[in-house]
Amino acid sequence: MTAPPLRSLAERAFKWSAFTTAGRFVLQLVAQILLARLLGPDNYGVYGIGMVVLTFSTFLSGNAFSYVLMLRKDVDDHDVRFAFSWQLLAGTACALAMFALAAPLAGFFSDARVEPMVHWMAVASLLLALSGTAGCLLQRDLNFRALGLIQVAGYAAGYLLVGVPMALGGWGPQALAAACVVQAAVVLVASYAVRPHPLRLLLRHPLGAETLHTGRTVFQTNLTNWLLMNLDRIVMGRVLNPHAIGLYNVAYNIASIPHTLLVTALQPTLLATGARLQDDRGQLAQAWLMVLACIAVLLAPASVVMALLAGDLVQVLYGPAWSEAGWVMAVMFLCVPAWAALNLSTPVLWNTGRKHLEVRLQLPLFLLAVPAWWLLAPHGVRAVALASAAVIALRAAVIVGASLRALQLPATVLLPFAGRGLALALVCGGAVLLGRHGAASLNHPIVTLLAGATLGMLVVLALVAARPQLLGPEARAVVARLVPAIGPRWPTPAPEARP
Repeated sequence: MTAPPLRSLAERAFKWSAFTTAGRFVLQLVAQILLARLLGPDNYGVYGIGMVVLTFSTFLSGNAFSYVLMLRKDVDDHDVRFAFSWQLLAGTACALAMFALAAPLAGFFSDARVEPMVHWMAVASLLLALSGTAGCLLQRDLNFRALGLIQVAGYAAGYLLVGVPMALGGWGPQALAAACVVQAAVVLVASYAVRPHPLRLLLRHPLGAETLHTGRTVFQTNLTNWLLMNLDRIVMGRVLNPHAIGLYNVAYNIASIPHTLLVTALQPTLLATGARLQDDRGQLAQAWLMVLACIAVLLAPASVVMALLAGDLVQVLYGPAWSEAGWVMAVMFLCVPAWAALNLSTPVLWNTGRKHLEVRLQLPLFLLAVPAWWLLAPHGVRAVALASAAVIALRAAVIVGASLRALQLPATVLLPFAGRGLALALVCGGAVLLGRHGAASLNHPIVTLLAGATLGMLVVLALVAARPQLLGPEARAVVARLVPAIGPRWPTPAPEARP
């Protein structure tokens, strides 16, 4: 029996990623709303500090040494054992370091609640490191059905079955910490059950230099990304207080859910399939341009709609105590297309032998961002949000530009996507404002939220139904996978990239 073609496998992987991503979106939204209402901004701020530390540890040990398993065309048990062994060592070292630094970190942030939070996160860090090898093997196999279902189950078990009951029981920020540990434990057990691999340690390997080199590159890349994604909250924790971090963190997390879930669904698929298309730059370019077209034409208008509704959304979901988060959430929603373009362009660099550029190009931005955050933090969360938005936009610009150069494509190839996306965003935004204005006399956030969202959705549906060609061939082809009547199944060929 012949194996299914790569396109068929990639389509199946994408469909399962999209399906399970939607499930995770619903779970995350429900869990975050319940926990934020139960715990309030101050407790959520302590959890935010803990997550910053956990994210740093995960970037160091989560899958750095197992990442090479997704990049090679062929792997054997020795490759897997070697990657797992170094993954185990890195995870253990990070967990021990977190335990040792918990008290100094609590002193740095002037909050004793940070110490037990970091202890919890140390356990989660080790569990996540141990699950990294099985997770990378599942991605390599394009088994996103299992991977997605595991992630959904882990989040549900951690945050809904453990976190919410503990929050109701008065555990405060520790409820969120325990939820994080349970989630990591479920992912570890389930990942290994679905994709078992050798556990016997192997510290030396003929191809070990390549694995360690890739691990080092992943570490450097993750460190740079972590600094650019989290230093704003570290500065706020030092200059302001946990209450401010709680407001900022909830706004940031909710606004980043669409981007995070989209990247979770697409980035591993692009990376795994791109590894098999390293010698066919034309197909790699076509796949990447289709993704960018969808970001511009579909995601950008949606982000504008969500930004205009952010204030009402916060009032309805979280209540008056979180009202200041609405402004920050609006700014972060506008960043979603740039976030997505940034993270869905990095596989191009990795699959074209330019993985070192992700760090090299972003490091100067970090040197600019640090003084900006430090100077603006005393002016409150709004000032920090604007600085963070500028950093995200600049990061996206340099990574997308590097990807264009890697595929030898002109920047003008993106202009049709940007033009269509801007036009649709203006139409959708105008419809939302019109709907909110019409319902303003009733003076209730639920009414204005529903009116704005409904009119915006109806206008875009009417436009797409009447003139599907407005989406452009690339985005139209993707939408046609769900609604065949929209148009052609596949887009016209992208400009050919020279090898």
